[in-house]
Formats: sequence, C-alpha cells, structure tokens
Amino acid sequence: MKVKRIVSMLCLSSLLTGCNAPESAPVVNQTVGETEDIEIGMSFDTFVVERWQRDRDIFVSTAKELGATVNVQNANGDVTEQINQLNYFIEKGVDVIVVVPIDATMLTDVVNEAHEHDIEVICYDRLIRNAGTDAYISFDNETVGILMGDAMSSQLTVGDQVVMVSGPTTDANVEDVNRGFEEEMQKAGITVLDTVYIDEWKAELAYDYVSENISWIGTDVDGIMCGNDNLASQVIVALAENRMAGTIPVTGQDADLDACQRIVEGTQYMTVYKPVGNLAEQAAILAVQMANGEEITYESTINDGSTEIPYFRMSPEAVTAENMDEVIIGNGFHLKEDVYINRPELLE
Repeated sequence: MKVKRIVSMLCLSSLLTGCNAPESAPVVNQTVGETEDIEIGMSFDTFVVERWQRDRDIFVSTAKELGATVNVQNANGDVTEQINQLNYFIEKGVDVIVVVPIDATMLTDVVNEAHEHDIEVICYDRLIRNAGTDAYISFDNETVGILMGDAMSSQLTVGDQVVMVSGPTTDANVEDVNRGFEEEMQKAGITVLDTVYIDEWKAELAYDYVSENISWIGTDVDGIMCGNDNLASQVIVALAENRMAGTIPVTGQDADLDACQRIVEGTQYMTVYKPVGNLAEQAAILAVQMANGEEITYESTINDGSTEIPYFRMSPEAVTAENMDEVIIGNGFHLKEDVYINRPELLE
C-alpha cells in the first residue's frame, strides 16, 4: 500500500508579492528543494467559468518558476473525458496529478490506479469522495455558504422566503455551501422555499428555472441564492426580462468581473471573493514538493468518506458594493475602471 507523505500548512508569510491574502489563509512552505524534470498533470472541469482561467495561469506560471512543467487538460464538463485525461497522465508517468473533479464519486478508481503507479493526486478546490487522495486544497466552503446567508439575511426579515439555485450534487462543495447557507436562513427565520440543482453548472438551466417559475418567484420569493456568479448572471437576465432585476437580492460566489460589475450596478447584491491566486500558487508549490519527495506536515484534515486526508483550507470574504474597493480593487483582483465600466460616475 502506498504510504502518504506528511503534508503541512505553515503560518502565513509574505508569499505573494503585492497581494494581500486573508490573515487566516494557510500557506504551504515556500521552500522547495531541487527540481529536476518534474511534470505535473492538471485536469480542469471547464474554462467556461472565468475563475478557472485565472487558476490555470497562476498555477502554471508558479510551477514554471519552480522548474516544473504542467500538462493542462480541459474536460469540458465531461467526467468520462476527465477519467481519460487522468489515465493519460498515468500512462505518461507524470510525477503528480492535480485535478478539479467534475464528479465527487466517479474518479475514485482512477485515483487508485494513479496510486498503484506511485503518482500522488491533489484535489484542487473540490474533493473526491472515498479516494484517499494525497491532499485537498480549497476554500472553506461551508463558510462561503455562511457568508452568502449572512448577506442575504441582512436584506430580508423574519418570515421572508428564498430559493436556492445551486450547483450539481456531483460537486462535493455544493453540499458544504448549501449547509452553511441553510443554517444562516434558519437562524434568521427565513424559509428556503425551493432548491434546484443545476446540472454541470450550466447557467442556461438557471435562466430556464427562473423564467419558467417567474409567476410565483415574482410574488413569493424575497431572495435568490446562486451557487456561483455564472449561475447568478443568468438568473439576473431572467429577472431583468421581467423588470425585476435589482428588486430581489441575488448572491453568488467567485467575484467574477461581470458579477462585480452587476454589484456596483445594483442587480446583484453580493459575491464571495476567494483569493484564487493564493490557492493556485500554493497548490503548485505543494505539487512540486510532493514530486521532490519532500517531507511536509499539516494542520488540518478532512474526511473523504473513507479516510482523513491533508486539507489546505483558505478563507473567503463577502463582497458587496460597500467593500468592493477595499476587497476587490485593493487586492488587485480586478481593475477599478473595469469594475465600474458601466458606472463611470462612481470612479471619481
């Protein structure tokens, strides 16, 4: 049986030049030993969502700076294709596999196959269930839901009703985010009237849901929680077509540029900022350290359903119009002129 290396999170240091990470964000030891011909295989769910392009670029550039090469594959939301990509990495003999899993349960066998070939596997942003992967690096997803719920409850009152337009049940993060959100709704005395799970994160299905149910959404719903900003974009399109955009608070996550623009315009109430630059950079460092066989220690674990695995957890932050400049502009996540492109009067 493959013996796991000990993996660790050290105290926050100034790992990123010119980027202010949350104080609670764990940082992988920046010291990396000698790197020789290291190849990392990295499989993404999709690049349709803006943030994954950012993650990819930072991960690849960081790995390159450390002397490693990254073979990036895009599964385009197809879990069978993602399994084929991981098998390709195994046949190619890469040193480490990093995967943004499309499905939380269907990659277990291929992870086991990688381990049989002494290839370590890192779950990036999403967990694979019952696979005993070598590390999981992500944001605190329950906190993401709590932040959404806290923002929503600040706009509503006891007895109000919301709907949840969530991501797919195949994404392990969805359960955590929803749990955090639902707990906040319960505390605030707000009823979750309906929950819909959007297959493969297809935003057009979120549009269909709102459009097809606009008759009761328009009369009975006081807020809409969206699983990410991409879903929120189409929810708001459906609301706008019915002259309701800006009248119902809508929440999302990822702090996509268009979401930040909608927030300052007033059609989306909040998003959740996740410092993906930190996440991608530290994941690349961790992957190179694993490939080098370095000993690392860890502070946290998470149960994947069968075993405790090392968990590198980072903290998200709520963003509204009130703290947009401080969090998004201040951290250099988006340029101010881009965020306020449709509200130039607010640039002064």
